[in-house]
Amino acid sequence: MRCPSLPLRIAALAACVAGLALAPVARAQAPASAGAASSADWRTPAQKILRDIRRIASPPGIEETRSVRIGGIEQWISVRGRDRRNPILLFIHGGPASTEMPVSWLYQSGWEDYFTVVQWDQRGAGKTYVANDPAVVEPTITAERMIGDGEELVAWLREHYGKRKVFVLGHSWGSIIGLELARRHPDWLHAYIGMGQMIHGRDNERLGWEWALQAARADHNDKAVHELQALAPYPRADGTVSVPQIITQREWVIHYGGLTWGRPDFDYAQDAAKFSPDYTRKELSPEDGIGESLPRLLPAMMAWDVRSLTHLDCPVFIFAGRHDYETPSQLAVDWLTALHAPRKGLVMFENSAHMMELEEPGKVLVHLVTDVRPIAEEAGDAATVDAPGWRIRKLL
Repeated sequence: MRCPSLPLRIAALAACVAGLALAPVARAQAPASAGAASSADWRTPAQKILRDIRRIASPPGIEETRSVRIGGIEQWISVRGRDRRNPILLFIHGGPASTEMPVSWLYQSGWEDYFTVVQWDQRGAGKTYVANDPAVVEPTITAERMIGDGEELVAWLREHYGKRKVFVLGHSWGSIIGLELARRHPDWLHAYIGMGQMIHGRDNERLGWEWALQAARADHNDKAVHELQALAPYPRADGTVSVPQIITQREWVIHYGGLTWGRPDFDYAQDAAKFSPDYTRKELSPEDGIGESLPRLLPAMMAWDVRSLTHLDCPVFIFAGRHDYETPSQLAVDWLTALHAPRKGLVMFENSAHMMELEEPGKVLVHLVTDVRPIAEEAGDAATVDAPGWRIRKLL
């Protein structure tokens, strides 16, 4: 059953736990109104235009959106790339239940030149939510079950596309699933990329709360100061937080730019998601999936602690936003410093908070291509880009 205690603003704020990548489209799901018909009129042709623009026409390319039987239910993925010889990059979205696929058209096109990019709507999110009976799925929403879903999906991708290894990119809540894949199956991964990496749930919440309170005081925002102080101690003495508490904390973290640097809200991405060529309005609706997933996964997220994980058997990269206070970056930087891995790298995004793929998309692409992809090239799992004529010749 849905959690009746969740305030409706969970959808409007798309407030999150591990740095919920703000569930797209709360405002697009507003009740029918006088303008609803005209809104539907513009959305359909806009989707058609974007679908045509994004169409992958190159003969060796791949473009499919399909369901896969994972963990006993139908789970939806998007697979896109201009050359199927390229390595697979699985993007594991945040949240919980904040699917990334609706806004991926904003930044993913460049990735598709160098990777076969897989977006996955997790259990309880997006297309996967709509494709299954919520009464059946909701009791199965646990961290361990969703890590198991990730294991099954990677195994399916390797077999179905004939790949010995894949890249896994875990964002925010998805970084818990992604890091567990790297820990349990390092031989399946070319490398793991943690973006907005979760390290320690309690410190994650405490640092974000302290930062938001400091920002509110500097801003002389009495309302914010009062609401944040009312949370103290945060987290509670037993290391837990309630859903209403975390919503309040995230509201002010978002307001002061800890989600998207320099922006007090996530409207720009929510608006972009309305144009998604792949989603119906029902599939975009966040309130049901988040309302069911957040209360069930919050305890596991607060208990998450990998500070003692000091060795991994696959390469590891951390993409960190300098101003990220959804998942404060210093925790991940300190963890990476102590980590022993075959290869590791840190990229700090100086003009980003938590949503660097939207905030600095060019920089993300450059580092995926120059730092990450060479691992697959060395393994022979990539289409060559240095064919005759590819290099710019010196003009004589």
